[in-house]
Amino acid sequence: MFAFPVRRTFLQPLFMLALIGAISLGFSPTATSASRVDPVRLLNSLPVSNEVTSGYNRDLFRHWSDLDSDGCDTREEVLIDERAAGTVVGCKVVNGRWVSQYDGVITTNSSTFDIDHFVPLKEAWDSGAWRWDSSTRERFANDQGYLLSLIAVSASSNRSKSDRDPSDWLPSENLCLYAKSWIGVKFRWRLSVDSREKTKLLQLLSNCKGTMNIPPRAQTTTGTNTVPSDSNSSSNPSNSATDPRFDTCGVAIAAGYGPYIKGRDAEYFWYIDRDKDGSVCE
Repeated sequence: MFAFPVRRTFLQPLFMLALIGAISLGFSPTATSASRVDPVRLLNSLPVSNEVTSGYNRDLFRHWSDLDSDGCDTREEVLIDERAAGTVVGCKVVNGRWVSQYDGVITTNSSTFDIDHFVPLKEAWDSGAWRWDSSTRERFANDQGYLLSLIAVSASSNRSKSDRDPSDWLPSENLCLYAKSWIGVKFRWRLSVDSREKTKLLQLLSNCKGTMNIPPRAQTTTGTNTVPSDSNSSSNPSNSATDPRFDTCGVAIAAGYGPYIKGRDAEYFWYIDRDKDGSVCE
C-alpha cells in the first residue's frame, strides 16, 4: 500500500472539496449543504452527444499559468499538493517523493512525472469546450478548484492515456475512483459524454460501491466559436446564439434562449423534458 498525500489523492476521496448541490430528478444543484449522490445518477445528468471532431489545438488551452498570482505556476502547485513526502521551499519540493495514481509508480524526480488533465484537453474540446472563450479554457486547463482535475502521474501512464476517454483507456489501479472522478470533472464543467463513453462508465460503476461528492460547478463563458464544419453533432440550434449551458430552463428562458427540439437542438439534452413532448425550455 502506497502512502498518498492528504489533500490530493486517488485513494482518499473524503478529503475532496466541500461540494454543493441539492439533488432532484432534474438535477439542478443549488447552493445548499454539501451532498453525495449515486454516481450513476450524476452520470445520467450529463448530456449525451456526439463529439465535435475538428478544430482542436492544444494552444487554445493556455496551461501551467499562475492564476492566483502567488508566484508558483499550476504544475509547481500540483507537485506541491501531490507530494507523498518532501519539504516545500518557495515553489519547489525538496527531497520529494510522488506516487503515480494510475499505475503505482514511485519517483523522487518530479521531472519524470507529468501533470495530467484528468479529462484531456482534446476530450474537453470535443465534448463542449469548443464553445468556451479563452479565459474559460485557461481556467479548465489550470483547474485547482476540484482536487482530481489535475493529478501528477508517471509519464508513461500519461502518454499511454493520451487524449482517450474511458471507452478506450483505463488505469491499472483504482477503476471505481477513476470512473467517478471522470464523471465529476465532466459534471463540474458541464461537458457531455458520447454513447460509448457512457456505456463504459456504466459498466465500470456496476462493480463499484458507495456514493460520490457532487463537484462544485465551474463558471463557463461562451465564446464566439461555431461548430466545426465536420462535426458529428446533428444539432441545429434554434437560437442564433448557442446556449451557454444554464442550470435550469427558467434561467435559459429568462436569458432569451429556447425552446429546444429533440433531434434538432443539442441543447435539448441539457434539460429535462418533463412532459415528454420532445421540446424543452418552452
